[in-house]
Amino acid sequence: MSVVLSTAPLPASARADYWHSLVSDTFVPLDVTLHGGAPSVGTIVSDRLGPLQVSVVEAGPQTVARDQRLISRGGAEYITVTLQHRGTARLTQDGRQALVRPGTFTCSDAGRPYRREQPDPFRFTAFRVPKAGLGVSDSDLGAVTGTVFSSEAGTAGLVAGYLLRLSERAADLDPYTGRQLALTAGDLLAVLVRERQGRLDPHASEAARGMLARVKEYALGQLGDPELSPQGIAAANHVSVRYLHKLFQSEGTTVGRWIRRERLERCRRDLARPSRSAPAVAAVAQRWGFVNPSHFSRAFRAAYGMSPREWQAGTHGV
Repeated sequence: MSVVLSTAPLPASARADYWHSLVSDTFVPLDVTLHGGAPSVGTIVSDRLGPLQVSVVEAGPQTVARDQRLISRGGAEYITVTLQHRGTARLTQDGRQALVRPGTFTCSDAGRPYRREQPDPFRFTAFRVPKAGLGVSDSDLGAVTGTVFSSEAGTAGLVAGYLLRLSERAADLDPYTGRQLALTAGDLLAVLVRERQGRLDPHASEAARGMLARVKEYALGQLGDPELSPQGIAAANHVSVRYLHKLFQSEGTTVGRWIRRERLERCRRDLARPSRSAPAVAAVAQRWGFVNPSHFSRAFRAAYGMSPREWQAGTHGV
């Protein structure tokens, strides 16, 4: 069910402070400065799809900013992808400025200072995404901040189209389907980051692509082995550890990060599988190579925005 927050019931004199609170509580701690005369009505309609928060924001002219003081108060673990529907904006981050028009989108990293100026009444859809689930580094994210993306072509167009359709259906999705589609959104965003960073190599040799596929097939068959390592994978496939790392670098990830992501995905699926009695979280974790329950719980929460037990309870309707 959508959560609707609005300053409409308040007199104009009380709207500014309340709007500031709504924006910061919905996204991350932000400074909000309203422009013009009496503050106009502001509305935020939000839905949660697993770790992904989708919010449609409609308000009058304003500027939001985030500095080191606000970063220290929390929220650095998110990026925000904003699809502009009405009005223009100027996003400044990492020494770059992006002029945002309807039909385009931007990415802002809440772990670094930024400023977004909205000189006109506006409407946009913002997606708050946990960075941990993307499998890319903060330095990689710097390739997409302070940059405007068109929604009409290429990978950016695919991302924008998917996110727009996802937002339109967000309120009607059941929890399991919503989480699944949110994970796909994260995968698409990761592809966009890697493409902009130049980490995807379309000219990689057929032999390298074939070797990477074979290496992954082998590793997937060994995920339950807690001793699975780059050294063991390389030896089993008769390649050097250095070359193995190079294969995974072509996809913008590391061997260890890829293994962890694949293990977590299988744990997530097992915990959601319908059964007469829900499987024990510890047993599922051990089945897929996690020997430390606390480490597994922390990794799961970082990837999906909730604990394994919370995920299991949600998918089983508990």
